[in-house]
Amino acid sequence: MTDSFTPFSLDSVCRVEFGPGRIELLPELIADTGHHRAFVVTDRGLRAAGVAERVLKILASAGVEHTVYDEVAPNPSTGNVDAGAARARAFGPAAVVALGGGSVLDAAKGISLLVGNPDAAAADADRLWEAADGLPVVAVPTTSGTGAETNGFGVIEDTTACRKVYIGHPSVKPRVALLDPELTLGLPPAATAATGIDALVHGIESLASRGANAFSTAYATQAVTLIGHALPAAHRDGSDLDARAELMLGAHLAGQALTLSGLGLVHGIGHALTAHTGTPHGVALAAVLEEVMEFSAPRARQAYEQTARALRVAPPADGDWAKAAVTAVRELSGSLDVKRPLRALGAGRDLLPAIAAGAVADAVTKNAPRVPAEREVLEILTRVY
Repeated sequence: MTDSFTPFSLDSVCRVEFGPGRIELLPELIADTGHHRAFVVTDRGLRAAGVAERVLKILASAGVEHTVYDEVAPNPSTGNVDAGAARARAFGPAAVVALGGGSVLDAAKGISLLVGNPDAAAADADRLWEAADGLPVVAVPTTSGTGAETNGFGVIEDTTACRKVYIGHPSVKPRVALLDPELTLGLPPAATAATGIDALVHGIESLASRGANAFSTAYATQAVTLIGHALPAAHRDGSDLDARAELMLGAHLAGQALTLSGLGLVHGIGHALTAHTGTPHGVALAAVLEEVMEFSAPRARQAYEQTARALRVAPPADGDWAKAAVTAVRELSGSLDVKRPLRALGAGRDLLPAIAAGAVADAVTKNAPRVPAEREVLEILTRVY
C-alpha cells in the first residue's frame, strides 16, 4: 500500500449551523443536547464588548436557566479550568455553552470533562483521555482562528511545568458548532490578524502534515483559499460581514482539516513560545511561519504547491512552487503587520534553547513533514530573534 492510500479513520464533524443571525437558534440547540439549563463559559473581554450580553439575553428570553463563568484567560491555565469546573459542578446538570475564541473553547472542553470526573484536576490531562464522559458542549466561536469547535481536545497551560498540555475526550467534542459571523463584527485589526494567521497556518500545516489524507487535503485547500481571500478584507474593515463570514467558514474548515491530519513545527514552536513568554498564539505562529516553511520545503513541495495554488499564486517562471508559497505567505503576513521578532515578544537569547527543547518535545512537531533536531529549531529561532 502506497503513502497515497494511508489508512485513516473519519469521525464526522458535529452539527454545523452557519450564517448571520444563527445565534438565535441557541436555545433550541441547547435543548437538543437533552438539557434545558446552560453553563456559559466566556471571558471578560466579551462581556465588556457586549457580545456575551447579547447571547445571555437570547437565553433569558427563551427561559433558559443559566449562569456564567467569565474568568478564562487569553492563555487558559489548569487553574482556570479547575475553577470553572468547580463552578459548573455547583450549578448542576447543564449544557456547556462555550462563547469566545479558542482559549474559551479549549477551557470549556476541559471544564466539561472535569465535571464528569469530579476526582480529577486539569493537571491530570494525560490520563483523562480514558475518563468518564463530560457534559455536552455547544461551541459558539467569536473569532475566526482556532477551529476548536471541530474537535474534542483543548490546549491549556500548565503554569507549574511551564508547558502546554492537551486535555480532552471524545465526549467533549462539541455537539454543535454555531458559526454566526455577526459575533465577529468589529473585532479589532490586531486580533483579526492573529486569529486569521492561526487559521491559515492550520490549513498550510494540514496540507504538509504526515497525517494528511484526501479528506483533510480537501478541507485544508478550501480553507486556505477562503482565508487567503477574506483575511485582508476583514483586517481592513471590521464591519465587512461578507469577509467575516468567508473567514469564519475558512477557519472552521481548517479546523476540520487539522483534526484529521494533525499539525506541525510552526505550532510546536508556537506552543513553546507562548508557554515561556505569554505571547498570543497567532502572533507566536506568525513569528516563525515562513522560516519553518523554508525549513520544511524539501519534504513538503507538493503541499506547498497546493498552498500556492489555493492562494491564487500565478505559476512561477522557475517552477519553484514552494518558494512561491513562502513568498505569498510572507506578503500576506506583512500586509497584516502581525510578524514580530522574538526579542519584541519577551524572549531573551538565554530563553531560546528552552523554547527549542519545548518545541521538539511537543506532540505536534512529530507530525511535521521534516522533523527537526533541537539544534535546527534553535537555528530557526536565532534567525527570527
